[in-house]
Amino acid sequence: MSYGATFPLWRAACGDVWGDYTRHPFVEGMADGTLPRAGFLRYLVQDYVFLVHFSRAWALAVTKAETLEEMRACAATVHALLIEEMRLHVETCAAEGIDEAALFSATEAPQNIAYTRYVLDAGHSGDFLDLLAALAPCVLGYGEIGARLAKEAGDTPYADWIATYAGEDYQRTCHEVGALIDGAVARRLGPDPQESPRWPRLCARFEMATRLEVDFWGMGLPA
Repeated sequence: MSYGATFPLWRAACGDVWGDYTRHPFVEGMADGTLPRAGFLRYLVQDYVFLVHFSRAWALAVTKAETLEEMRACAATVHALLIEEMRLHVETCAAEGIDEAALFSATEAPQNIAYTRYVLDAGHSGDFLDLLAALAPCVLGYGEIGARLAKEAGDTPYADWIATYAGEDYQRTCHEVGALIDGAVARRLGPDPQESPRWPRLCARFEMATRLEVDFWGMGLPA
């Protein structure tokens, strides 16, 4: 999946790390149904907590934006996270006897703290582009994973997860975020962003967030 012009460039700059993330054993276990249910639920609880902080990071992006168009795009993403994406977590966990209050109060795993605080720090210490580069691997990576698994996965108990990220609503969000990134990069770095002295730093932001995604998947696998 391309999701615009900037995302493929950042993804390519990651090298093998992108494949470590998008084809992680946790992901492939969802595809073929071999992922232990307990591991999936452990991940899902942590991912709910992650989305709380991720929504805060996208809300921070509203304050870092320079145009109304950027502000509206970031606000729409906050809505998609809080209202749409979290629904999967709440409904799946409720069926296992875990209510939303328990999800919200769950203890954060170290991998979760490392990732979410890295993204928030990128926003607080950097500008709009720093924050977008740190946010992009999660939003767009899940879209890429969902679209691929929708084509490749067989009969799996994780079909609901796959359908959420392969679905029209989430894919639309990915295309909108890709367009937001392209516009923000062009507005700040000009028509040849790769020639900007800022480009390597943005690629490094994206790569670090991707590495933290790899560690995040690992929480759902047996020790």
